[in-house]
Amino acid sequence: MSAEKEYSPGLEGIIAAETSISYLDVEQEQIVIRGYDLIELAENRHFLDVAYLLLYGSLPDAAEKESFHHRLYQQLELPEVLTTSFSLFPSSMSAMDMLRTGISLLAGSETNMHDLSAEANQKKAVKLLGAIPAIMAGSYRTQQNESLVSPDPSMSFSANMLYMLTGEKPGVLETEVFDQSLVAYIEHEMPNSTFAARVIASTQADMYGAFTGAVASLKGPLHGGANEAVMHLLLEAGTPDGVERLFREKLANKERIMGFGHRVYMKKMDPRAQLMKKSLHRLAEKQDRMDLYDMCVRGEELIAEEKGLHPNLDYYAAPVYYLLGIPIDLYTPIFFASRAAGLGAHVIEQHSNNRLFRPRVDYTGPRGITLT
Repeated sequence: MSAEKEYSPGLEGIIAAETSISYLDVEQEQIVIRGYDLIELAENRHFLDVAYLLLYGSLPDAAEKESFHHRLYQQLELPEVLTTSFSLFPSSMSAMDMLRTGISLLAGSETNMHDLSAEANQKKAVKLLGAIPAIMAGSYRTQQNESLVSPDPSMSFSANMLYMLTGEKPGVLETEVFDQSLVAYIEHEMPNSTFAARVIASTQADMYGAFTGAVASLKGPLHGGANEAVMHLLLEAGTPDGVERLFREKLANKERIMGFGHRVYMKKMDPRAQLMKKSLHRLAEKQDRMDLYDMCVRGEELIAEEKGLHPNLDYYAAPVYYLLGIPIDLYTPIFFASRAAGLGAHVIEQHSNNRLFRPRVDYTGPRGITLT
């Protein structure tokens, strides 16, 4: 192919869209969210603040935040057609498949599906952002023969999400750490699921369709699922010495160790992982589980020494969720629940300045074959 049409496997390094939503500045070690540093936002503002920033373009004042919280809280109470359908899901259905199906069912209650204006899409995004945690928690608890947990109006949105997942009202530290993790996952430029959502939206498909495609993308183990894999690995290892033995065994067998490396952060530690490492230390100290923190640090040091790789967000988010009492099967759905704010912003942006994605290929097959 000509130089101007050079093939890049996986579209690596290819600019696929212009956006004012977010940017990964590797040189500055900064994740930019509408001009703000994501880590600074995570350390100083709440999940709802950053979600509002993504969907509306600015941080909310007190009145806007209260209104936003009220609208999201209303979505935590799902339509009856959804709650009754949970018992019909097969017992073998994964949490991500239940979430994808739930979003499709939620679309049935949408009365303004074909309006793709920014205002209409913002309303749909709020509906999805509020309903997804309830779908995630409700479908999983039904599958486990546990009763659904109703949200508590006296609690924050993040605290209610954690409450509906675990059935236990979280303390101040637990709520703070969980909220911070949601901010860490909220938006990350153009990963596969965001690209999938924008490709679907570029056909002028509705936001629900874009979201179901994004769920399917995130379910793939090369994108989502790493946080779950990390936790299973840590539980298998059991101790800091066990981590070293298990990691060395996997390295000797040339097996991939999930939670390390990133397509963008090739030589530096994901700044979100550093954030969650601090959160893990705080939780571990409170719960007398410094052994779990020490396990993670031992693994981090070993992989840096042997492979020159550093932890990504999933490596430290996994043990944080474990100490918060969240079932491992829900780690990836939580990833999606937080990313819903970023996805909504991307669908709004795509619909507002749309061009259909239609790439070409580098053909490597035969030519000139005839039927005679």
